[in-house]
Amino acid sequence: MAYFDYKRRATSQVNIGGVPLGADNPIRVQSMTSTSTDDIEASVAQSQRIADAGADYVRLTAQGVKEALNIGRIREIMRANGYRTPLVADIHFNPKAAFAAAEVTDKVRINPGNFVDAARVFKKLSFTDEEYAEEIKKIERALVPFIEVCRQHGTAVRIGVNHGSLSDRIMSRYGDTPAGMVESAMEFLRIFVAQRFFDVVISIKASNTVIMVETVRRLVRAMDSENMHFPLHLGVTEAGDGEDGRIKSAVGIGTLLSDGIGDTIRVSLSEDPELEVPVAQMLLDHIALKQNADPIVAVPYDGYDAIQPQRRQSTEVGAIVGGSRLPIVIAHCAPGELEETMLPDFFFLNQPLGIDTEHRFIIPAEYYDGMPNVAPAFTDVDELMTSSAPMKWLIVDAAEPVEALLPLAGRSDTAVILTTTSLNASGALQAAIHRFTTAGIALPVVPMCHYDSDAEHLQVEAGADMGTLLLNGLRDGIFIDAPFVAPDKVVRYSFAILQAARQRISKTEFISCPSCGRTMFDLQSTVKAVKAATSHLSHLKIGIMGCIVNGPGEMADADYGYVGAAAGKISLYKGKECIEKNIPQEEAIPRLIELIKRNGDWREP
Repeated sequence: MAYFDYKRRATSQVNIGGVPLGADNPIRVQSMTSTSTDDIEASVAQSQRIADAGADYVRLTAQGVKEALNIGRIREIMRANGYRTPLVADIHFNPKAAFAAAEVTDKVRINPGNFVDAARVFKKLSFTDEEYAEEIKKIERALVPFIEVCRQHGTAVRIGVNHGSLSDRIMSRYGDTPAGMVESAMEFLRIFVAQRFFDVVISIKASNTVIMVETVRRLVRAMDSENMHFPLHLGVTEAGDGEDGRIKSAVGIGTLLSDGIGDTIRVSLSEDPELEVPVAQMLLDHIALKQNADPIVAVPYDGYDAIQPQRRQSTEVGAIVGGSRLPIVIAHCAPGELEETMLPDFFFLNQPLGIDTEHRFIIPAEYYDGMPNVAPAFTDVDELMTSSAPMKWLIVDAAEPVEALLPLAGRSDTAVILTTTSLNASGALQAAIHRFTTAGIALPVVPMCHYDSDAEHLQVEAGADMGTLLLNGLRDGIFIDAPFVAPDKVVRYSFAILQAARQRISKTEFISCPSCGRTMFDLQSTVKAVKAATSHLSHLKIGIMGCIVNGPGEMADADYGYVGAAAGKISLYKGKECIEKNIPQEEAIPRLIELIKRNGDWREP
């Protein structure tokens, strides 16, 4: 069975301004402008920079009818300048803007959470079956005329569900859950299908990669059950900036692309939008290698849940790895090669250290007092079984027959480093671990992937591969071997991947918006300033949101929030609750610190 082989999900084709999406077309890349759509000259210039960077589509915000019509004018100017890149209007709360945009743009994004429903107020409302059915009819009455305008003008539609902007109706039945997000999309899709309008793309996003991946998988299953094959747009909302934004996007988007899911992507960064495009292309180039991999023959172990994978059960070894222990980080370097304070759990060395076996793992003594300093690693099962060391490692190639490991099945002193040379590394490693589990081998397994990449490529490639393994339940640890990247960076990226996959928290998590024309402040400088003041609070998640459209919802997972309320005004949140409204921006960071202190969450640097 080719369960672990790479194969793209079959989807229908959608025409978007002459650049088709889905079916056998390439996976498309897009970005979104950060300029005000009222500034036509700046929006044209930035849209052209995004197109020059290689984007297939450019999205612009349209708060109202005037902004929607401006997108049409921007498109006219771009075409006069020789640019044919389709433009997409992004609509929230304003159906009139959606109708206007449908006449002058190539695609219109609408949000089921606020296209018809009022802005969510986070109240637990109750709907009878009759009331709920009437709400659906209300949606249909509003949506059908919009569909007809799109049909007349050849305009595609994106149904874009965001975790942070579900309607109160959905929240009342499903809560803030993957099931609720899926139903929010399906309610709209059923109306489009009933109207026989199929130029539809779907996105279903969250800032939490675990929720994002589970929700998209659930959506695919729901569409398959109703014979729908619409293409999907993938993205992780509020991924952040710098290496964290790249890694978090790679973990979430890369996991789904490895499933074969996804027809267009956006890597959302709190940076200039044209910088998103090459990162997205790096990710697609890496995933494309899987097409040339040798076939992988394996089936999932009995009871494996492909929608919401649970952690594979493994034996705990040495009170260090496996069982319910946090995933470990192994680094291919010696302790003296690290200049930063972040240490891996194990150092992998290539020198003999005066002992017979060539490879050794050194355990940092300050982490594991009383443990032996050296744990030997073997490539031969028989040799390992003659060792008297209290903890041992076995280096195994994923292609090795599982029968060779059966003598180790009952041991509690051995962990496995699993390697592969397959172009589909995540598929080969998963297949091997499923074979282990089926054979009753419960040894903890740490996958190791080798990369001859530079630092930025490594963030994306390792994020996609290791993120896929972690989110699919293989959570004993990760080992990134990257000889052309400084060991400090490799260690830092390893912990960032674990954090992006919500498996191990090692630093403050910042949930920040991507570039967008709705942002009420300079996002890049503000993110840097908030990080500078709070980056030592490794026990907290802090949201930095440019506006209120998705901000309070998308940062509902955060402990504290900094949200643009108006020009020069900021609102501060504790969880979902707005604590201070419309304070001057120059006072916002000190007041945020005060809020954290009042709640007992502040720690001195």
